[in-house]
Amino acid sequence: MNIDVLKQVAMLPAMSSEELKAMWKNLCKSEPPPYNRSFLVKRLAYRLQELAHGGLSEVTEKRMMRLAVDDPPQEKRKLLGDKFFPGMRLVREWKGVEHCCVALADGGFEYLGRRFGSLSAVANAITGTKWNGKVFFGVARSGEKQ
Repeated sequence: MNIDVLKQVAMLPAMSSEELKAMWKNLCKSEPPPYNRSFLVKRLAYRLQELAHGGLSEVTEKRMMRLAVDDPPQEKRKLLGDKFFPGMRLVREWKGVEHCCVALADGGFEYLGRRFGSLSAVANAITGTKWNGKVFFGVARSGEKQ
């Protein structure tokens, strides 16, 4: 990574809101959004790196556009019984480590690059013991009728 870019990114948190807004206008060629300092710092850090090293690849941009077009709007999705939306992320901290699994379109789940048939199987892989997957990930409470 370019040392100048690292220096610029490292200086962002120490800058005032007015300095950040001026930098936004210069780098993004638009008025800064009305969000807090933290937002501006993160987005400006990304923009500095993007300008120095390039943005997303053409393949990634095409894939994102395809996903945006193919993905049904949130209001048209339905949550049916034990089904989760494809792509839904379920996150749980266990023994100081954050674990994340993703719901798949076929009803399974992906965790650490492996496919699991149920949320309980993911919970078992994380803890080494039998768990109700919905309870483990906080989707349901223990003893709650499912």
